[in-house]
Amino acid sequence: MATNPNMVAIQTVTVPSGGAASIEFTSIPQTYTDLKVVMSSRANAEVVGVTCSINGSALDSGKRLRGNGTGVASTSNTENYAVNNSGATATTFSNGEWYFPNYTGSQNKSVSMDGVTENNGTDAYSSLVAGLESTASAITSLSFAPTSGSFVEHSSATLYGVTSSAYGAKATGGIITSDADYFYHTFLASGTFTPSQNLTADYLVVAGGGGGGFDAGGGGGAGGYRAFTSQSLTSSTNYTVTVGAGGAGATTGANKGGSGTTSTFNSSSSSGGGGGGSSSNTGGASGGSGGGGRANGGTGGAGNAGSYSPVEGYAGGTSANPGAGSGGGGSAAVGQNSTTTTAGGNGGAATSNSISGTAVNYAGGGGGAVNNATGGGAGADASGAGAGGTTVRGAGSNATANLGGGGGGGGDTLAGGSGGSGVVIVRYAK
Repeated sequence: MATNPNMVAIQTVTVPSGGAASIEFTSIPQTYTDLKVVMSSRANAEVVGVTCSINGSALDSGKRLRGNGTGVASTSNTENYAVNNSGATATTFSNGEWYFPNYTGSQNKSVSMDGVTENNGTDAYSSLVAGLESTASAITSLSFAPTSGSFVEHSSATLYGVTSSAYGAKATGGIITSDADYFYHTFLASGTFTPSQNLTADYLVVAGGGGGGFDAGGGGGAGGYRAFTSQSLTSSTNYTVTVGAGGAGATTGANKGGSGTTSTFNSSSSSGGGGGGSSSNTGGASGGSGGGGRANGGTGGAGNAGSYSPVEGYAGGTSANPGAGSGGGGSAAVGQNSTTTTAGGNGGAATSNSISGTAVNYAGGGGGAVNNATGGGAGADASGAGAGGTTVRGAGSNATANLGGGGGGGGDTLAGGSGGSGVVIVRYAK
C-alpha cells in the first residue's frame, strides 16, 4: 500500500553568517490541514529558550515538562529550550519540533512542542511544551526567537504543510491513501466509489479464492485477476464495488472446497476461484483459476471461467498418484501436478502488481495436501502461491485475506483451508 506522504516542505530558513534575531515564516498557504516546524538551533547567549509567536503575538500560555536525565520538573512556560553558548559543547545544536493542528480553523490555536539539547558534556535537557494562542484567525505567519541573544550561523528551520490522506482526493470510497503521484482507493469490502470530477483511472479487480479440498485434498484455485488501465469514470456517478469472499475449505469428503465469489467494479468482473477436490469428489472446480485435483487421480478444474482476454487465471493441477493432492491454479500459472506420494503440488503462481503504490502478489493458488498422516497444503499468502504439504499432519492453511489466493488442501481426513477474500483498488493521478 502507499503510505501517506502528504507532509510537504513549504519553506526552509537557514541563518547566515552574522546570526539572526529570529526565524520567520510569512504568507503561509492556507491549503493544508496542519503545520509542523522542525528546527535545529543554537544561540549566542547563556540559558536561552526559544519562543514562538503566531501572527505576531506570543503564545498566551503554556506548560513545560523538562528533564535532565536525573529529575523532571513541570513549570508554566512556553519556551522550548535551545542549546546555550557557554555551557554546551562547541558546535552542537538543539533539535525542536512544533506542531499546529487545524491551523486554518476559527478556534483558538493550540501548539505542542518538544525539544532536546545535544551536549557532549555533563548537562543535557529534554523538554515537552503544550501552548495556546487565543485567536480565532487562521495562522498566516510564525516567528521563532531566542529569549536573549540571537540564533548563530547554521541554525535552520523548515515549515511543513500536513494533510490527511484524503485531502485533495477526487473521489470518495474505500481506504484512501496517496503518494507524490497518485490517489489510491482500496476496497477490502464492498462499497461505493464516487468521483467528484471526470477521471481517467487504473483499477484492479481480484475475486475471492477457492477453498481447499478434504483428505489429501487439492488446493483451492485463485480468484480471477483482472487489471485495467486508462479507464474513464464519470463525475458524480456512484460506482458499486463488490469484493468477493473466499470459499470455505471442505470439511467432508463428499464436497469439494467452496468456490470464491465474484468481484466487480465499473461493469468489470473477475470470477471466484474454484474449490479443491476432496476424497469422494476428486476433481477441482472450475473458476477464475481452477481448484487442484485430489490425490488418486483427481483432475484440475479449468481456469478463466469468464472467458476473458487476457485470461483471469489458470487451471488447477491433476494428481497422478494416490498419496497427494495437486495445487490450485494461479493468476499467472497452472497449479502444480502431484507426481509423488510424499509431496502435494504447489499452487499456481501469483501476479505482482504495484497499483497500490507497492508491489504486491495477488491471486496465487493454494497448495495440495499429502495423505498417509502427513501434511496439509499451505494457502496462498503475501509471497505468492501456496506450498504443497510435506511431512507434518495438518489441516489446510487459510489464504491471506484480500489477496484472492486459494486455500490449502487438507491432510489425511482433515479439512481444507479457506480461500482469501478479493480486493478492488482504484488509482488516479493527482
